[in-house]
Amino acid sequence: MTLAAGKTPRLSGWIALIWLGVLQMSAHAQTVALPAQSLDPAIPSIESVIGHAPGAEITSPDMVLKWFRTLAETAPDRVKIVPYARSWEGRELIYAVIGSPENLRRIDDIKADTARLASGLPLSDRNALIARTPPVVWLSYGVHGDEISSSDAAIALSHHLLAAGRDPEVSRIMSNVVIIIDPMQNPDGRNRFLTSFTAARGIVPSADRFAAEHDQPWPGGRFNHALFDMNRDWFSLTQPETRGRVRAMLEWNPVAVVDAHEMGGDETYFFPPVADPVNPNVTPAQMDLEELIGRGNARAFDRFGFDYFTREVYDAFYPGYGDMWPKLNGAIALTYEQGSARGLVFRRKNGSILTYADGVMRHLVATYATALTVSDARETFLRTFSDYRRQAVEDGRTAEDRYYVIDLSVRRWQAEDLARRLAFQGVKVSRAAPGARLCSQTYPSGALVVDTAQPARRLIRTLLASTTDLPAAFMTRQEQRRADGLPHELYDVTAWSLPLMDGLSAMSCKQAAAGVPIAAEAPIAPVVSGGAASFGYAIPWTDEGQAKLVMAALSAGLKGRSFDRSFTSGGRTFPRGTVVFPTAGNPPSLTDQLSSLAARIGAEIAPLAEGWVSEGVNYGSSEARDLRLPKIALAWDGEVDPLSAGAVRFVIEQRLGVPVTPIRTSSFGRANLAAYDVLILPEGEYGDDLGPRETSALRTFAANGGVLVGLGSAVAFLSRPESDLSALRRETAWTDPDLPASPEAGTGDTTSVPGERIASETELRARTSDRSAPPDSLPGALAWTDAAASHWLSAGYDRTAVLVSGSDIYAPLNEADGATVIRFASPETLLAGGHLWEDNRLQLAFKPYLTIEREGAGMILSFTQTPAVRAYLNGLNLLLANAILLAPAHVDRMR
Repeated sequence: MTLAAGKTPRLSGWIALIWLGVLQMSAHAQTVALPAQSLDPAIPSIESVIGHAPGAEITSPDMVLKWFRTLAETAPDRVKIVPYARSWEGRELIYAVIGSPENLRRIDDIKADTARLASGLPLSDRNALIARTPPVVWLSYGVHGDEISSSDAAIALSHHLLAAGRDPEVSRIMSNVVIIIDPMQNPDGRNRFLTSFTAARGIVPSADRFAAEHDQPWPGGRFNHALFDMNRDWFSLTQPETRGRVRAMLEWNPVAVVDAHEMGGDETYFFPPVADPVNPNVTPAQMDLEELIGRGNARAFDRFGFDYFTREVYDAFYPGYGDMWPKLNGAIALTYEQGSARGLVFRRKNGSILTYADGVMRHLVATYATALTVSDARETFLRTFSDYRRQAVEDGRTAEDRYYVIDLSVRRWQAEDLARRLAFQGVKVSRAAPGARLCSQTYPSGALVVDTAQPARRLIRTLLASTTDLPAAFMTRQEQRRADGLPHELYDVTAWSLPLMDGLSAMSCKQAAAGVPIAAEAPIAPVVSGGAASFGYAIPWTDEGQAKLVMAALSAGLKGRSFDRSFTSGGRTFPRGTVVFPTAGNPPSLTDQLSSLAARIGAEIAPLAEGWVSEGVNYGSSEARDLRLPKIALAWDGEVDPLSAGAVRFVIEQRLGVPVTPIRTSSFGRANLAAYDVLILPEGEYGDDLGPRETSALRTFAANGGVLVGLGSAVAFLSRPESDLSALRRETAWTDPDLPASPEAGTGDTTSVPGERIASETELRARTSDRSAPPDSLPGALAWTDAAASHWLSAGYDRTAVLVSGSDIYAPLNEADGATVIRFASPETLLAGGHLWEDNRLQLAFKPYLTIEREGAGMILSFTQTPAVRAYLNGLNLLLANAILLAPAHVDRMR
């Protein structure tokens, strides 16, 4: 087409729209690059590799990898790509090692020298090591898949470091430090976000926060494929992506770590110093260097005119964050948060427009400034890191809690599993022989021993102590905020003790002795008692490993029965819940099959010479129930909490080995729920999802012999009057009935109320309180529960710790309506770890944790707090097995 001078052709409608889109895109475009004196033409431009300029589009996971591989192919003397994990969906996770040619030539020596500095040992050549060793700066991007800008910032940073290598500042960084860029920690989540964004976008990006391109469908891109928040997974190590990162970080021993995130689009940018509370195992020297980095970031942001904030919202207390786990290993680790466009453009409440390029640029500036700060103070960072680890060893040698000892006679498999999880994190763990005397006690079955006189002492204390103290001044401020009607400032849970969460018996002391070291990859040894198995084999119902063995045996087609009561055979008493696989009715290969499964899992099998029992019930009793592998459905989509759905599915499938079928809640009214033995409702609101038709389907499912299980906030749906699936009822916050409530209005005058005298602040609070309000929300604490001693549903439990969060407290269940199988302990003994508000502690005591209600031929089980949070409450996995395996054996359903 040629244009006559002075004339403009009429464009067809669709061409005009395209041009309009291009013009509007251009209006929001900006250059995402750091100033550079010159660029090396040998380094390809970003646009030439990924197809767009940085910040102009959201780069796909494939293109992120393509960029870094291209960079390594172009400059192999300065870039090395290392794969470190594969996601559930098969995507490769990599990190890029970037440094000067000299540093990359001697990279193995640098790693070895850094490992020596991290060893905690006294080194005669420490000063020489520090002088010659470039420290490692680890920059992580995009652990939440819908926090999108950071991965493009990783691309832009790597380009600048390579292309602007002649710049004196860049040259200094490349020589002084080794930079590791982990550009995309959650490729599955990023892909999920990008798929929904691309499907919803038009020719013009919309800045409306309610536009479909900003409104992700369930479950959103934040989580990985398994629906886990991987920024909470660092010590529980449930996900392959996390395990790969931890393994790599232990290999490299970085002195500084950045975890780049996004937050709400109306916010600006956060970098440390952090907010209170700070974990007491973080040292003042670490906080000083954190501030040094923060000041460096601030100078860079001021230079560009970027807004930021510090010391608010984001604390340093919970050890499962991507900044806290490295910090407890000695690094200066920092979370960076950028306001998110959650797309290409976003209109803030103040009317300003936030672009995707804005976020990319700010993450680029912050992470570059961090590398520069560490580069210019590299010896200080190395020395502080080495001091942290060496001081940990010295402190441990004289500490009252030098040794942590875990009894192997209590949940043996769970304890062995914990030992390997700790070892995977670089913690030295050993096993003391049976009969060992440790901490003034004798351990007939042996014990695990963790000597904290090692570089990871502060991490060990954080993970194994029953509680980590919150600063007194901070908690005083929180109580004042509560009194003033303001929300508390606790960002996450206040308790995470691994022995408590695994249901183990642990103690600490000053004097003990180490045993045989345990390696992370060492299989758990099975326990196979001697003697004839003429009658069959008993699988004691004691921990998750035993449940896993039973599930595997049932999956293999073996037939077994679960005992509702304990029994004694051959001089040994087996607890209730024990499963017996008899030789009669099972194949001749029973011994070989069970032995093979026990060896693979590390579980215990006990031979039974005869069916006769000296105490308890026999195999032919009605209290010995036939088992079969359960068919399990799980509520999915809609208003289901993705984290809860992901966690319970993970526990059942990955920990217990039983397949789960997710069914969308919108399909409940037409799905064949009768095909399943168990239907689980994870946490969620269920306000609009489950109407009369779906609720009726759930009632019919239970009445016809199904087991309906509600977890946490799902119990609110079961118990609401419109559903009436459970007789449980939520309580409002307790108020003193002897104190006056709000007076009624005066008769005949609705504008006034009777006069009154208020004698105290306590009376004033009672007078003005909302008596229909729920209890104050708990951020998360560990609480003790007590189990009904003889109920089959509590098999394997007596007193155990559970995680309590939120504001739901349920009134005791009337015996006419059902049974409370597990309840919270007394107010004096309730708190196991962390912090409970005093009024919650008093109100929660003796209230139900797990109830059972009959519904026709089936039953409804209500966990008032979910047992599957983050899949790290491993001590409750056996209880979940009771719900999915033992409960179906107790319904009146015809098979």
